[in-house]
Amino acid sequence: MADAPVVIDNPAAHRFETTVDGHLAIAEYNLIAGGIVFTHTEVPSALEGRGIGKALIVHALGEARARGLKVMPICPFFAAYMKKHAETHDLVHPSYRSALGIEG
Repeated sequence: MADAPVVIDNPAAHRFETTVDGHLAIAEYNLIAGGIVFTHTEVPSALEGRGIGKALIVHALGEARARGLKVMPICPFFAAYMKKHAETHDLVHPSYRSALGIEG
């Protein structure tokens, strides 16, 4: 696979984003006290199957961890990823743990 896409935080637009082959992929969020709510992820069809969505999620969750934020994954793509990846479970906001089937 080619180099991983460069993902940046665009706080003015409330989203993480990357541009690959001229196509913009985004992961939208809202900040709340002590947390971050991921609301929507969009990867253009031209980029599907290339790991772009995963790159957005991995970067965004890394930023949440670095900033000490708990994650509320309203976006189904984020929720599915976090449910499947135990290494992210500590980031899930307590109010979302049961919805994702995460104990504790």
